[in-house]
Amino acid sequence: IFFRVDIIMFSKPQQARSALSASRRMFSKTAALQNYKAPMHEMKFLIEDVWKVQEHYKKLKLTGGENATPETINMVLEEMAKFCENDLSPLNEVADNVGCKYVNKTEIKTPPGFKDAYDKYTAGGWQGLNYPESYGGQGLPQSLATFAAEMAAAANWTWLMYPGLSKGCINTILAHGTEALKAKYLPNLINGTWTGTMCLTEAQAGSDLSLVKTMATPTGDGKYKINGTKIFISCGDHDMCENVIHCVLARLPNAPEGTRGISLFLVPKRKVDDQGNSGELNNVNVGRIEEKMGCHGSMTCVMEFDDAEGFLIGKENKGLPHMFTFINTSRIGTAIQGIGGAESSFQNALWYAKEREAMRSLSGIKAPNRKADPIIEHPDVRRMLLTQKCIAEGGRSMVYECTLLSDLEKEAEAAGDKQRAKQIDDDMGLLTPILKGFLTESAVEAASLGIQIYGGHGYIKENKQEQVLRDVRIGAIWEGTTGIQALDLLGRKVLQQKFKPLNHRLKHLYKEVYPLLTGGSSTAVKKHAWQVLKLTVQWQYLTYKIALKAARNKDVVGIASVDYLFFAGYVTMAYHFLKMEEAATREKNAGRGNADFYLSKIQTSAFYFDHLLPRTKRHAASMFTPFDSIMGMKPAHFSFDHALN
Repeated sequence: IFFRVDIIMFSKPQQARSALSASRRMFSKTAALQNYKAPMHEMKFLIEDVWKVQEHYKKLKLTGGENATPETINMVLEEMAKFCENDLSPLNEVADNVGCKYVNKTEIKTPPGFKDAYDKYTAGGWQGLNYPESYGGQGLPQSLATFAAEMAAAANWTWLMYPGLSKGCINTILAHGTEALKAKYLPNLINGTWTGTMCLTEAQAGSDLSLVKTMATPTGDGKYKINGTKIFISCGDHDMCENVIHCVLARLPNAPEGTRGISLFLVPKRKVDDQGNSGELNNVNVGRIEEKMGCHGSMTCVMEFDDAEGFLIGKENKGLPHMFTFINTSRIGTAIQGIGGAESSFQNALWYAKEREAMRSLSGIKAPNRKADPIIEHPDVRRMLLTQKCIAEGGRSMVYECTLLSDLEKEAEAAGDKQRAKQIDDDMGLLTPILKGFLTESAVEAASLGIQIYGGHGYIKENKQEQVLRDVRIGAIWEGTTGIQALDLLGRKVLQQKFKPLNHRLKHLYKEVYPLLTGGSSTAVKKHAWQVLKLTVQWQYLTYKIALKAARNKDVVGIASVDYLFFAGYVTMAYHFLKMEEAATREKNAGRGNADFYLSKIQTSAFYFDHLLPRTKRHAASMFTPFDSIMGMKPAHFSFDHALN
C-alpha cells in the first residue's frame, strides 16, 4: 500500500516521479507506526495481576523493596517508555545503516545519536537504578531495572548493549572484587561515566575457554601486565564515555592447564588514579571492527592487550567461576533481547496485517468498504501473528519470573540465609539456559514470521522487518550457542547435580498448577492445568530415561540435549500462559479492568495450548533418535565431492 512503484510501470517520466513521490509520502506517514510502542498494558498485567509485584516488593525488607512503591513503579515504566519510544527507537534504523566507524586503535565512532541518548540515560540515573546507594545507585530492586530494560531491548537492542554489558561488569566486581576495587571503579560504572565489557574469546578459544592463552604477569606491586588478543568483544571501545573497564580472562605464570588455570582481571582502557579519575591510555587497543550480519550499532572488535595494567578480581585460578557472574547476567540479557525482537517484529507485522489488502476471506467478505480484505482476516496470517504474540508475551513472563527470583536471592543473601540463597540460585541456574536458549531461538522464528507476513516487502530493507531478523539472529549464538545451553541444562544442571534443581522446579510446578485442576476460574483453565501437569510428569520421566541411556553411552546426552531444552521451554511457557489465563479470567469474571484485553489474553493462551504446546510431542520423540542415525556416518562420508579426511 505504500511501497515504491517501479518506474517501468509508467510511460512518462513525470508519471513515475509523481507516483514515487506519493509512495514516499505514504511511507513517511506509515513509518511512524513501525516505531516501537511500549506494551504497557501487557507489562502492567504481568506486574499487577499475574506476579503481584507490589506484594513481592513488601518481602524485600533489606534490599530496597520499601522504595519500590506503586508510584515509583509507574514512574519508572512510563519514563522509560517515553525514552524508548522517542529517543531509542528512531535511532535503530540509523544505527543499522551507518554502524560504527574505526578512526584509530583508541578511537571509535558510534552511530549518530547514540552518545546523546546515552548522556540522557545516565543523566536520568537509569544505569544505577538497582545498585547500592553506597556506590551512587538508587537501591531499587533488580526486577524494576529489568522491566525497564525490556523496553529498551525492543526499541534499540544495539544501543542497550553499551549500558547492558556494564551491568555484567558491575555485578562481577560487586560479587568478587576487593573493597578497594569496588571503591575505585564502581561509582563511575554505576553512574554511567564508564562502561564495561567482558573479554573471553580468543581466535583458538571460542566456547572452549580451556584454550585461553592471554597471559597476566605479576609486577610485584599488586598489579599485573596483561598480554594477549581477544576477539568478538562487544562494545570494546566507543565515544560514548571517557573510559571502558574490561573484565579479562588470562593465565598467570605456571598456572594449571585447562579452565582450572584461568584468572580474572580488571583492565581499564585508561589508567585510573587513587581518586577514581581517568588518566593516560593503558595499551588497550582495537585491532579492527568486525563486519557483522546485524547488530551494526554495537561495536564488536578485536582487542589487543600489550603490557596493559590489570588487577586481579577474586582468587587466582578461579577466573572462570567468577566470570560466570558476568556470563549469567549476559545470558538473561540475551533472553531479554529475544523477547524484545519478538515484540518488535510483532508490532511491525500487526499494523501491516491490518492495513495490507489481499483477496477476500474464504468465509466471506470482511471489509465490504475495501477492495480486498486485510490480510489479518486470512487464517495463516493469524497463525503467524499469534505465534509471534505468544513468543513475546510468554517470554516476557518467563523473564519476569527469573528477575523476581533474583530479587529474592539478594534478599536471602542480605539476611545471611545461605541455604535459601543457594536454593534460589540453583533454580535460576536451571532456568537460565532455558530462557537463553529457548527464547532466542523462538525470537528467530518470530522475526522470520514477521518477514513472511509482509511477503516480498518483508525482504526490503526500508520496511525494517529484515533488520529485526539480522539483529536477533546473534542471540542464539553469543553467550554460548543453543547446543551449549542445552548441554548446560541437561548435562550440568540436571544430570551432574543428580536431578536436584529439576526436582525442585517440578515440585514448584506441581504446587502451582495442581490447585487449578479443581479451583481454576474456567473450564479452559482446568483443562490447560491438566495438560501442564501431564507434561510436567513427562518431563521427569524423559529425564530419567535419558539418564539410563547415558549411563551406557555419553553421546546420548548430546543427541537429546537440544530437544530436551525445547521441551523444557515449551512446558515452562505453558505454565506461564496458564498463570496469565487464570489471572485474566479471574479479573474478567470480577468485572475489573478492560474486558477486551482480558479476553485477548484468554484467546492467546488457547492458541498456545492448541497450536504451540503440541510441539512437545515432536521434541519428546526426537530426544531418542537412534544413535547411528546421527553418529554412525564417518566424517569423510559427508561428501564424496570434496577431499575430506
